[in-house]
Amino acid sequence: MTAAILAGERRVTGAEIEERALRAVAALDGIGIGAGAVVALMLRNDLPALEAMLALRRAGCCAVPINWHFKAEETGYILRDSGAAALIIHTDLLPQVRDAIPDSVAVIAVEPGAPVRAAFALAPDQCRAPAGMREWESFVGSAAPYAGPPRPVVPQMPYSSGTTGRPKGIRRAPLSPEQVALSAEVMRHGLGVEPGLRSSLVAPLYHSAPYVHGLNSLLTGELLLLPPRFDAAELLADIERHRLSHLYLVPTMYVRLLQLPEAVRRRHDLSSIRCVASTGSPCPPEIKRAMIEWWGPVITETYASSETSLITLATSADALARPGTAGRPLPGAEIRIVDEAGNEVPPGTVGTICCRQTALPDFTYVNNEAARRAIDRGGLAAVGDVGYVDEEGYLFVCDRRSDMVISGGANIYPAEIEAVLLTLPGVADCAVFGIPDAEFGEALAAHIQPQPGARLDAGTVRGFVRARLAAYKVPRVVEFAASLPREDSGKIFKRRLREPYWQGTGRRI
Repeated sequence: MTAAILAGERRVTGAEIEERALRAVAALDGIGIGAGAVVALMLRNDLPALEAMLALRRAGCCAVPINWHFKAEETGYILRDSGAAALIIHTDLLPQVRDAIPDSVAVIAVEPGAPVRAAFALAPDQCRAPAGMREWESFVGSAAPYAGPPRPVVPQMPYSSGTTGRPKGIRRAPLSPEQVALSAEVMRHGLGVEPGLRSSLVAPLYHSAPYVHGLNSLLTGELLLLPPRFDAAELLADIERHRLSHLYLVPTMYVRLLQLPEAVRRRHDLSSIRCVASTGSPCPPEIKRAMIEWWGPVITETYASSETSLITLATSADALARPGTAGRPLPGAEIRIVDEAGNEVPPGTVGTICCRQTALPDFTYVNNEAARRAIDRGGLAAVGDVGYVDEEGYLFVCDRRSDMVISGGANIYPAEIEAVLLTLPGVADCAVFGIPDAEFGEALAAHIQPQPGARLDAGTVRGFVRARLAAYKVPRVVEFAASLPREDSGKIFKRRLREPYWQGTGRRI
Protein backbone atom coordinates (compact mmCIF):
# COMPACT_ATOMS: atom_id res chain seq x y z
CA MET A 1 0.00 0.00 0.00
CA THR A 2 1.65 3.19 -1.17
CA ALA A 3 -1.05 5.47 -2.55
CA ALA A 4 -2.12 8.64 -0.80
CA ILE A 5 -5.70 9.76 -1.40
CA LEU A 6 -6.96 13.30 -1.96
CA ALA A 7 -10.72 13.63 -1.49
CA GLY A 8 -11.55 17.31 -1.59
CA GLU A 9 -9.52 18.99 1.14
CA ARG A 10 -8.91 15.72 2.96
CA ARG A 11 -5.65 13.82 2.47
CA VAL A 12 -5.24 10.23 3.66
CA THR A 13 -1.98 8.30 3.52
CA GLY A 14 -1.67 4.76 2.27
CA ALA A 15 -0.86 3.55 5.78
CA GLU A 16 -4.01 5.18 7.15
CA ILE A 17 -6.34 3.65 4.59
CA GLU A 18 -4.67 0.24 5.05
CA GLU A 19 -5.29 0.45 8.80
CA ARG A 20 -8.91 1.47 8.21
CA ALA A 21 -9.38 -1.45 5.84
CA LEU A 22 -7.97 -3.92 8.37
CA ARG A 23 -10.25 -2.51 11.06
CA ALA A 24 -13.15 -3.07 8.68
CA VAL A 25 -12.04 -6.69 8.16
CA ALA A 26 -12.19 -7.26 11.92
CA ALA A 27 -15.53 -5.46 12.21
CA LEU A 28 -17.03 -7.61 9.44
CA ASP A 29 -15.67 -10.73 11.12
CA GLY A 30 -17.40 -9.58 14.29
CA ILE A 31 -20.83 -9.80 12.65
CA GLY A 32 -20.11 -13.13 10.99
CA ILE A 33 -19.02 -11.85 7.57
CA GLY A 34 -15.67 -13.44 6.75
CA ALA A 35 -13.74 -15.01 3.88
CA GLY A 36 -15.98 -16.13 1.02
CA ALA A 37 -18.95 -13.97 2.03
CA VAL A 38 -20.66 -11.75 -0.53
CA VAL A 39 -20.88 -8.04 0.28
CA ALA A 40 -22.67 -5.50 -1.93
CA LEU A 41 -21.43 -1.93 -2.31
CA MET A 42 -23.75 0.90 -3.34
CA LEU A 43 -21.46 3.89 -3.04
CA ARG A 44 -20.49 7.00 -4.95
CA ASN A 45 -16.82 7.88 -5.52
CA ASP A 46 -16.07 8.71 -1.91
CA LEU A 47 -13.26 7.83 0.49
CA PRO A 48 -15.28 5.11 2.29
CA ALA A 49 -15.79 3.42 -1.10
CA LEU A 50 -12.03 2.87 -1.41
CA GLU A 51 -11.85 1.79 2.24
CA ALA A 52 -14.59 -0.77 1.67
CA MET A 53 -13.10 -2.05 -1.61
CA LEU A 54 -9.73 -2.60 0.04
CA ALA A 55 -11.35 -4.11 3.15
CA LEU A 56 -13.22 -6.71 1.09
CA ARG A 57 -10.04 -7.66 -0.73
CA ARG A 58 -8.18 -8.08 2.58
CA ALA A 59 -11.15 -9.99 4.07
CA GLY A 60 -11.31 -12.50 1.22
CA CYS A 61 -14.88 -11.40 0.54
CA CYS A 62 -16.60 -11.18 -2.83
CA ALA A 63 -17.61 -7.59 -3.63
CA VAL A 64 -20.75 -6.87 -5.66
CA PRO A 65 -20.71 -3.26 -6.88
CA ILE A 66 -24.22 -1.91 -7.48
CA ASN A 67 -24.93 1.10 -9.65
CA TRP A 68 -26.15 3.84 -7.31
CA HIS A 69 -28.68 4.97 -9.91
CA PHE A 70 -30.59 1.72 -9.43
CA LYS A 71 -34.05 1.71 -7.92
CA ALA A 72 -35.57 -0.79 -5.48
CA GLU A 73 -36.50 -3.49 -8.00
CA GLU A 74 -33.05 -3.57 -9.62
CA THR A 75 -31.15 -3.48 -6.33
CA GLY A 76 -33.36 -5.98 -4.53
CA TYR A 77 -32.94 -8.54 -7.28
CA ILE A 78 -29.13 -8.34 -7.15
CA LEU A 79 -29.07 -8.59 -3.36
CA ARG A 80 -31.27 -11.68 -3.42
CA ASP A 81 -29.63 -13.37 -6.38
CA SER A 82 -26.06 -12.82 -5.18
CA GLY A 83 -26.76 -14.07 -1.67
CA ALA A 84 -25.29 -10.87 -0.24
CA ALA A 85 -24.66 -11.01 3.49
CA ALA A 86 -24.26 -7.24 3.79
CA LEU A 87 -24.86 -4.01 1.94
CA ILE A 88 -22.59 -0.99 2.44
CA ILE A 89 -24.53 2.01 1.15
CA HIS A 90 -24.49 5.80 1.25
CA THR A 91 -27.22 7.12 3.54
CA ASP A 92 -28.91 9.28 0.90
CA LEU A 93 -29.39 6.23 -1.36
CA LEU A 94 -31.23 4.23 1.29
CA PRO A 95 -34.73 5.66 0.67
CA GLN A 96 -34.77 4.53 -2.97
CA VAL A 97 -33.93 0.88 -2.13
CA ARG A 98 -34.69 0.28 1.55
CA ASP A 99 -37.99 -1.55 1.01
CA ALA A 100 -36.26 -4.06 -1.30
CA ILE A 101 -33.40 -5.01 1.04
CA PRO A 102 -33.90 -8.59 2.32
CA ASP A 103 -34.09 -8.99 6.10
CA SER A 104 -31.07 -11.31 5.95
CA VAL A 105 -28.81 -8.52 4.64
CA ALA A 106 -26.85 -6.53 7.22
CA VAL A 107 -26.94 -2.86 6.26
CA ILE A 108 -23.99 -0.56 6.99
CA ALA A 109 -24.79 3.08 6.25
CA VAL A 110 -22.07 5.44 5.02
CA GLU A 111 -22.44 9.14 5.69
CA PRO A 112 -21.24 10.97 2.55
CA GLY A 113 -18.03 12.98 2.69
CA ALA A 114 -17.95 16.74 2.10
CA PRO A 115 -17.13 16.51 -1.65
CA VAL A 116 -20.09 14.19 -2.27
CA ARG A 117 -22.43 16.32 -0.15
CA ALA A 118 -21.49 19.40 -2.15
CA ALA A 119 -21.53 17.75 -5.57
CA PHE A 120 -24.99 16.25 -5.10
CA ALA A 121 -26.47 19.08 -2.98
CA LEU A 122 -27.38 16.72 -0.16
CA ALA A 123 -29.34 18.05 2.80
CA PRO A 124 -28.04 17.33 6.33
CA ASP A 125 -30.83 14.85 7.10
CA GLN A 126 -29.90 12.84 3.97
CA CYS A 127 -26.38 12.38 5.31
CA ARG A 128 -27.23 10.89 8.69
CA ALA A 129 -27.49 7.16 9.28
CA PRO A 130 -30.95 6.07 10.47
CA ALA A 131 -31.26 5.47 14.21
CA GLY A 132 -30.29 1.94 15.18
CA MET A 133 -28.49 1.19 11.91
CA ARG A 134 -24.77 0.41 11.76
CA GLU A 135 -22.80 3.44 10.59
CA TRP A 136 -19.54 2.92 8.71
CA GLU A 137 -17.33 5.34 10.64
CA SER A 138 -18.18 3.98 14.08
CA PHE A 139 -18.45 0.39 12.81
CA VAL A 140 -14.88 0.50 11.50
CA GLY A 141 -13.44 2.70 14.21
CA SER A 142 -14.62 0.47 17.06
CA ALA A 143 -12.61 -2.57 15.87
CA ALA A 144 -8.93 -3.33 16.29
CA PRO A 145 -7.09 -3.96 12.99
CA TYR A 146 -7.19 -7.54 11.71
CA ALA A 147 -3.82 -9.17 12.40
CA GLY A 148 -4.40 -12.69 11.05
CA PRO A 149 -2.86 -14.37 8.03
CA PRO A 150 -3.48 -13.05 4.51
CA ARG A 151 -6.68 -14.30 2.93
CA PRO A 152 -7.29 -15.40 -0.66
CA VAL A 153 -7.87 -12.72 -3.29
CA VAL A 154 -11.47 -13.08 -4.47
CA PRO A 155 -12.45 -11.23 -7.68
CA GLN A 156 -15.44 -8.91 -7.58
CA MET A 157 -18.80 -10.23 -8.80
CA PRO A 158 -20.10 -7.79 -11.42
CA TYR A 159 -23.63 -8.23 -12.71
CA SER A 160 -24.03 -8.54 -16.44
CA SER A 161 -27.13 -9.29 -18.47
CA GLY A 162 -28.38 -10.30 -21.87
CA THR A 163 -31.58 -11.14 -23.68
CA THR A 164 -33.40 -12.48 -20.61
CA GLY A 165 -33.68 -9.05 -18.99
CA ARG A 166 -32.41 -10.27 -15.63
CA PRO A 167 -28.75 -9.51 -14.84
CA LYS A 168 -26.40 -12.40 -14.12
CA GLY A 169 -23.75 -12.41 -11.41
CA ILE A 170 -20.29 -13.39 -12.65
CA ARG A 171 -18.69 -15.42 -9.86
CA ARG A 172 -15.09 -16.67 -9.84
CA ALA A 173 -13.00 -18.74 -7.47
CA PRO A 174 -10.13 -17.07 -5.58
CA LEU A 175 -7.01 -16.32 -7.60
CA SER A 176 -4.00 -18.61 -7.40
CA PRO A 177 -0.62 -16.96 -6.64
CA GLU A 178 0.28 -17.37 -10.31
CA GLN A 179 -2.93 -15.65 -11.39
CA VAL A 180 -2.33 -12.78 -8.96
CA ALA A 181 1.06 -12.19 -10.62
CA LEU A 182 -0.33 -12.50 -14.17
CA SER A 183 -3.25 -10.20 -13.30
CA ALA A 184 -0.78 -7.51 -12.23
CA GLU A 185 0.95 -7.86 -15.60
CA VAL A 186 -2.38 -7.58 -17.44
CA MET A 187 -3.28 -4.48 -15.40
CA ARG A 188 0.07 -2.91 -16.27
CA HIS A 189 -0.26 -3.52 -20.00
CA GLY A 190 -4.03 -3.14 -20.40
CA LEU A 191 -4.90 -0.35 -17.95
CA GLY A 192 -1.51 1.22 -17.33
CA VAL A 193 -1.57 0.36 -13.62
CA GLU A 194 2.05 0.47 -12.50
CA PRO A 195 4.01 1.48 -9.40
CA GLY A 196 4.22 5.20 -8.83
CA LEU A 197 1.19 6.19 -10.92
CA ARG A 198 -0.63 9.42 -10.10
CA SER A 199 -4.28 9.31 -11.11
CA SER A 200 -7.74 10.78 -10.67
CA LEU A 201 -10.56 8.26 -10.26
CA VAL A 202 -13.16 10.13 -12.28
CA ALA A 203 -15.08 7.12 -13.66
CA PRO A 204 -17.78 5.64 -11.39
CA LEU A 205 -16.39 2.84 -9.26
CA TYR A 206 -19.52 0.70 -9.62
CA HIS A 207 -18.42 -0.21 -13.17
CA SER A 208 -16.14 -3.24 -13.50
CA ALA A 209 -13.13 -1.63 -15.18
CA PRO A 210 -13.03 1.54 -13.01
CA TYR A 211 -13.42 -0.68 -9.92
CA VAL A 212 -10.47 -2.84 -10.93
CA HIS A 213 -8.43 0.17 -12.05
CA GLY A 214 -9.16 2.06 -8.84
CA LEU A 215 -8.42 -0.83 -6.49
CA ASN A 216 -5.17 -1.78 -8.22
CA SER A 217 -4.11 1.86 -8.41
CA LEU A 218 -4.71 2.12 -4.67
CA LEU A 219 -2.44 -0.88 -4.12
CA THR A 220 0.44 0.27 -6.34
CA GLY A 221 0.13 4.01 -6.97
CA GLU A 222 1.61 7.13 -5.44
CA LEU A 223 -1.34 9.53 -5.49
CA LEU A 224 -5.07 9.15 -6.21
CA LEU A 225 -7.55 11.98 -6.50
CA LEU A 226 -11.15 11.09 -5.72
CA PRO A 227 -13.55 13.67 -7.18
CA PRO A 228 -17.22 12.76 -6.67
CA ARG A 229 -18.02 13.18 -10.36
CA PHE A 230 -16.32 13.93 -13.66
CA ASP A 231 -15.73 17.54 -14.66
CA ALA A 232 -13.73 18.04 -17.86
CA ALA A 233 -12.22 21.43 -17.04
CA GLU A 234 -11.44 20.38 -13.48
CA LEU A 235 -9.63 17.28 -14.73
CA LEU A 236 -7.32 19.38 -16.92
CA ALA A 237 -6.50 21.61 -13.96
CA ASP A 238 -5.84 18.56 -11.75
CA ILE A 239 -3.50 17.04 -14.32
CA GLU A 240 -1.31 20.14 -14.22
CA ARG A 241 -1.65 20.83 -10.49
CA HIS A 242 -0.87 17.28 -9.34
CA ARG A 243 1.27 16.10 -12.29
CA LEU A 244 -1.09 13.19 -12.94
CA SER A 245 0.40 10.39 -15.03
CA HIS A 246 -2.32 7.79 -15.61
CA LEU A 247 -6.09 7.96 -16.14
CA TYR A 248 -9.04 5.71 -16.89
CA LEU A 249 -11.57 7.52 -19.10
CA VAL A 250 -14.50 6.45 -21.26
CA PRO A 251 -15.28 7.86 -24.74
CA THR A 252 -18.04 10.12 -23.39
CA MET A 253 -15.41 11.85 -21.26
CA TYR A 254 -13.24 12.31 -24.35
CA VAL A 255 -16.19 14.00 -26.06
CA ARG A 256 -16.74 16.37 -23.14
CA LEU A 257 -13.04 17.22 -23.00
CA LEU A 258 -13.01 17.96 -26.73
CA GLN A 259 -16.10 20.17 -26.35
CA LEU A 260 -14.27 22.54 -23.98
CA PRO A 261 -13.46 25.98 -25.42
CA GLU A 262 -10.10 26.10 -27.17
CA ALA A 263 -8.76 28.56 -24.61
CA VAL A 264 -9.55 26.16 -21.76
CA ARG A 265 -8.07 23.18 -23.63
CA ARG A 266 -4.77 24.99 -24.20
CA ARG A 267 -4.53 26.55 -20.75
CA HIS A 268 -3.01 23.60 -18.89
CA ASP A 269 0.24 21.63 -19.11
CA LEU A 270 -0.71 17.99 -19.78
CA SER A 271 2.80 16.70 -20.42
CA SER A 272 2.84 14.55 -17.26
CA ILE A 273 0.25 12.13 -18.71
CA ARG A 274 1.83 8.82 -19.77
CA CYS A 275 -1.19 6.55 -20.26
CA VAL A 276 -4.96 6.97 -20.64
CA ALA A 277 -6.85 3.68 -20.64
CA SER A 278 -10.36 3.01 -21.92
CA THR A 279 -12.43 -0.14 -22.28
CA GLY A 280 -16.00 -1.42 -22.40
CA SER A 281 -17.37 1.10 -24.90
CA PRO A 282 -15.84 1.33 -28.40
CA CYS A 283 -14.31 4.72 -29.08
CA PRO A 284 -15.16 6.22 -32.49
CA PRO A 285 -11.91 6.53 -34.52
CA GLU A 286 -12.37 10.27 -35.11
CA ILE A 287 -12.73 10.94 -31.37
CA LYS A 288 -9.65 8.86 -30.59
CA ARG A 289 -7.65 10.61 -33.32
CA ALA A 290 -8.60 14.03 -31.94
CA MET A 291 -7.51 13.04 -28.43
CA ILE A 292 -4.17 11.71 -29.71
CA GLU A 293 -3.56 14.92 -31.62
CA TRP A 294 -4.22 16.89 -28.44
CA TRP A 295 -2.68 14.71 -25.69
CA GLY A 296 -0.11 12.82 -27.72
CA PRO A 297 0.37 9.04 -28.18
CA VAL A 298 -0.90 8.16 -24.69
CA ILE A 299 -4.44 7.01 -25.55
CA THR A 300 -5.05 3.26 -25.34
CA GLU A 301 -8.12 1.05 -25.68
CA THR A 302 -8.85 -2.52 -24.68
CA TYR A 303 -11.49 -4.98 -25.78
CA ALA A 304 -13.04 -6.55 -22.70
CA SER A 305 -16.21 -7.73 -21.02
CA SER A 306 -17.21 -8.54 -17.46
CA GLU A 307 -17.11 -12.23 -18.35
CA THR A 308 -13.74 -12.27 -20.11
CA SER A 309 -11.85 -9.36 -18.52
CA LEU A 310 -9.18 -7.57 -20.59
CA ILE A 311 -8.44 -9.28 -23.89
CA THR A 312 -6.69 -6.90 -26.31
CA LEU A 313 -4.78 -3.64 -26.28
CA ALA A 314 -4.72 -0.98 -29.01
CA THR A 315 -2.03 1.67 -28.59
CA SER A 316 -2.21 5.14 -30.11
CA ALA A 317 0.07 3.95 -32.92
CA ASP A 318 -2.29 1.03 -33.58
CA ALA A 319 -5.30 3.36 -33.68
CA LEU A 320 -3.68 5.71 -36.18
CA ALA A 321 -2.37 2.93 -38.41
CA ARG A 322 -5.52 0.77 -38.25
CA PRO A 323 -8.54 2.96 -37.40
CA GLY A 324 -11.20 1.00 -35.56
CA THR A 325 -8.98 -1.80 -34.32
CA ALA A 326 -9.35 -3.15 -30.79
CA GLY A 327 -5.70 -4.18 -30.82
CA ARG A 328 -3.77 -7.39 -30.26
CA PRO A 329 -4.04 -9.92 -27.40
CA LEU A 330 -2.76 -8.99 -23.96
CA PRO A 331 -0.71 -11.42 -21.85
CA GLY A 332 -2.86 -14.39 -20.81
CA ALA A 333 -5.51 -13.73 -23.46
CA GLU A 334 -6.79 -16.19 -26.06
CA ILE A 335 -8.98 -15.23 -29.05
CA ARG A 336 -10.66 -17.37 -31.65
CA ILE A 337 -13.09 -16.27 -34.40
CA VAL A 338 -15.58 -18.99 -35.32
CA ASP A 339 -18.44 -19.53 -37.77
CA GLU A 340 -21.96 -20.67 -36.95
CA ALA A 341 -20.78 -24.28 -36.75
CA GLY A 342 -18.04 -23.39 -34.27
CA ASN A 343 -15.19 -23.78 -36.74
CA GLU A 344 -12.32 -21.31 -36.64
CA VAL A 345 -12.32 -18.98 -39.66
CA PRO A 346 -9.32 -17.58 -41.59
CA PRO A 347 -7.92 -14.08 -40.93
CA GLY A 348 -10.12 -11.35 -42.34
CA THR A 349 -13.30 -13.45 -42.07
CA VAL A 350 -16.07 -12.09 -39.86
CA GLY A 351 -17.38 -14.46 -37.21
CA THR A 352 -18.23 -14.79 -33.53
CA ILE A 353 -15.53 -13.53 -31.17
CA CYS A 354 -14.62 -16.18 -28.58
CA CYS A 355 -12.04 -15.42 -25.90
CA ARG A 356 -10.81 -15.86 -22.35
CA GLN A 357 -8.24 -14.33 -20.00
CA THR A 358 -6.20 -16.96 -18.12
CA ALA A 359 -5.10 -14.38 -15.53
CA LEU A 360 -8.49 -15.01 -13.89
CA PRO A 361 -10.20 -18.26 -12.89
CA ASP A 362 -13.07 -19.39 -15.08
CA PHE A 363 -16.46 -18.01 -14.10
CA THR A 364 -19.99 -19.18 -13.57
CA TYR A 365 -23.24 -17.26 -13.67
CA VAL A 366 -24.79 -17.30 -10.20
CA ASN A 367 -27.91 -19.48 -10.16
CA ASN A 368 -27.76 -19.82 -13.95
CA GLU A 369 -25.27 -22.46 -15.04
CA ALA A 370 -27.33 -23.11 -18.19
CA ALA A 371 -26.60 -19.57 -19.40
CA ARG A 372 -22.90 -20.14 -18.75
CA ARG A 373 -22.91 -23.35 -20.79
CA ALA A 374 -24.75 -21.58 -23.61
CA ILE A 375 -21.84 -19.18 -24.24
CA ASP A 376 -19.05 -21.74 -23.87
CA ARG A 377 -17.05 -22.38 -27.01
CA GLY A 378 -14.45 -25.02 -26.22
CA GLY A 379 -13.28 -23.33 -23.03
CA LEU A 380 -13.63 -19.82 -24.45
CA ALA A 381 -16.62 -17.50 -23.98
CA ALA A 382 -18.73 -15.96 -26.74
CA VAL A 383 -20.46 -12.96 -25.19
CA GLY A 384 -22.23 -11.84 -28.36
CA ASP A 385 -19.73 -9.77 -30.35
CA VAL A 386 -18.93 -10.28 -34.02
CA GLY A 387 -15.63 -9.37 -35.66
CA TYR A 388 -12.46 -10.56 -37.33
CA VAL A 389 -8.71 -10.80 -36.81
CA ASP A 390 -6.44 -9.54 -39.58
CA GLU A 391 -3.27 -11.19 -40.87
CA GLU A 392 -1.17 -9.49 -38.18
CA GLY A 393 -3.43 -10.52 -35.31
CA TYR A 394 -5.31 -7.24 -34.79
CA LEU A 395 -8.92 -7.63 -33.65
CA PHE A 396 -11.73 -5.60 -35.23
CA VAL A 397 -15.19 -5.63 -33.63
CA CYS A 398 -17.87 -5.25 -36.31
CA ASP A 399 -21.14 -5.65 -34.48
CA ARG A 400 -22.76 -6.60 -31.22
CA ARG A 401 -24.83 -9.72 -31.81
CA SER A 402 -26.58 -9.36 -28.49
CA ASP A 403 -28.94 -6.44 -27.93
CA MET A 404 -26.78 -4.76 -25.30
CA VAL A 405 -26.42 -0.98 -25.59
CA ILE A 406 -23.42 0.91 -24.20
CA SER A 407 -24.30 4.52 -23.38
CA GLY A 408 -21.70 6.70 -21.71
CA GLY A 409 -19.81 3.57 -20.65
CA ALA A 410 -22.87 2.03 -18.96
CA ASN A 411 -24.14 -1.36 -20.15
CA ILE A 412 -27.89 -1.27 -20.80
CA TYR A 413 -29.91 -4.37 -21.60
CA PRO A 414 -33.03 -3.64 -23.64
CA ALA A 415 -34.84 -6.79 -22.48
CA GLU A 416 -34.93 -5.37 -18.95
CA ILE A 417 -36.61 -2.18 -20.19
CA GLU A 418 -38.94 -4.12 -22.48
CA ALA A 419 -40.05 -6.26 -19.53
CA VAL A 420 -41.03 -3.09 -17.66
CA LEU A 421 -42.80 -1.55 -20.66
CA LEU A 422 -44.91 -4.65 -21.16
CA THR A 423 -46.46 -4.02 -17.73
CA LEU A 424 -47.59 -0.53 -18.78
CA PRO A 425 -51.35 -0.66 -19.46
CA GLY A 426 -51.99 -0.21 -23.15
CA VAL A 427 -48.72 -1.70 -24.42
CA ALA A 428 -49.21 -4.76 -26.61
CA ASP A 429 -45.55 -5.21 -27.55
CA CYS A 430 -42.35 -3.22 -27.76
CA ALA A 431 -38.74 -3.17 -28.92
CA VAL A 432 -35.92 -1.22 -27.29
CA PHE A 433 -32.56 -0.79 -29.02
CA GLY A 434 -29.55 1.47 -29.36
CA ILE A 435 -29.27 4.43 -31.70
CA PRO A 436 -26.22 6.65 -32.38
CA ASP A 437 -25.48 9.52 -30.02
CA ALA A 438 -22.62 11.98 -30.53
CA GLU A 439 -21.80 12.37 -26.83
CA PHE A 440 -22.69 9.04 -25.22
CA GLY A 441 -21.96 6.73 -28.15
CA GLU A 442 -25.45 5.27 -28.03
CA ALA A 443 -28.86 6.32 -26.77
CA LEU A 444 -32.07 4.33 -26.36
CA ALA A 445 -35.05 4.18 -28.66
CA ALA A 446 -38.33 2.41 -27.89
CA HIS A 447 -40.81 1.42 -30.59
CA ILE A 448 -44.17 0.52 -29.08
CA GLN A 449 -47.19 -1.30 -30.47
CA PRO A 450 -50.22 -0.11 -28.45
CA GLN A 451 -53.18 -2.30 -27.69
CA PRO A 452 -56.26 -1.50 -29.81
CA GLY A 453 -57.90 1.66 -28.55
CA ALA A 454 -55.10 2.49 -26.10
CA ARG A 455 -53.94 6.10 -25.85
CA LEU A 456 -50.26 6.41 -25.02
CA ASP A 457 -47.72 9.20 -25.39
CA ALA A 458 -43.95 9.46 -25.04
CA GLY A 459 -44.14 11.29 -21.72
CA THR A 460 -46.23 8.54 -20.14
CA VAL A 461 -43.82 5.89 -21.39
CA ARG A 462 -40.74 7.68 -20.11
CA GLY A 463 -42.32 8.44 -16.74
CA PHE A 464 -43.35 4.80 -16.27
CA VAL A 465 -39.80 3.57 -16.91
CA ARG A 466 -38.20 6.33 -14.80
CA ALA A 467 -40.28 5.31 -11.77
CA ARG A 468 -39.01 1.74 -11.95
CA LEU A 469 -35.51 1.80 -13.40
CA ALA A 470 -32.41 3.98 -13.28
CA ALA A 471 -32.82 7.24 -15.18
CA TYR A 472 -30.19 6.36 -17.78
CA LYS A 473 -32.42 3.44 -18.89
CA VAL A 474 -35.23 5.78 -19.95
CA PRO A 475 -35.60 5.79 -23.78
CA ARG A 476 -34.73 9.10 -25.40
CA VAL A 477 -36.75 8.32 -28.52
CA VAL A 478 -40.26 6.83 -28.27
CA GLU A 479 -42.17 5.88 -31.42
CA PHE A 480 -45.57 4.21 -31.83
CA ALA A 481 -46.68 1.85 -34.61
CA ALA A 482 -49.80 -0.19 -35.26
CA SER A 483 -47.55 -3.23 -35.72
CA LEU A 484 -43.87 -4.05 -35.40
CA PRO A 485 -41.88 -5.94 -38.06
CA ARG A 486 -41.47 -9.62 -37.24
CA GLU A 487 -39.36 -12.54 -38.35
CA ASP A 488 -41.00 -15.77 -39.54
CA SER A 489 -40.69 -17.06 -35.99
CA GLY A 490 -42.79 -14.14 -34.72
CA LYS A 491 -39.84 -12.47 -33.00
CA ILE A 492 -39.62 -8.70 -33.50
CA PHE A 493 -37.15 -7.88 -36.29
CA LYS A 494 -35.12 -5.32 -34.35
CA ARG A 495 -32.51 -4.92 -37.04
CA ARG A 496 -35.10 -3.41 -39.39
CA LEU A 497 -36.08 -0.91 -36.72
CA ARG A 498 -32.48 -0.13 -35.83
CA GLU A 499 -30.83 0.22 -39.24
CA PRO A 500 -32.41 3.53 -40.37
CA TYR A 501 -30.95 5.30 -37.34
CA TRP A 502 -27.42 4.08 -38.14
CA GLN A 503 -27.37 4.80 -41.87
CA GLY A 504 -24.66 7.27 -42.76
CA THR A 505 -22.88 7.09 -39.38
CA GLY A 506 -20.02 4.94 -40.64
CA ARG A 507 -20.42 2.54 -37.72
CA ARG A 508 -22.82 -0.07 -36.37
CA ILE A 509 -21.99 0.06 -32.64
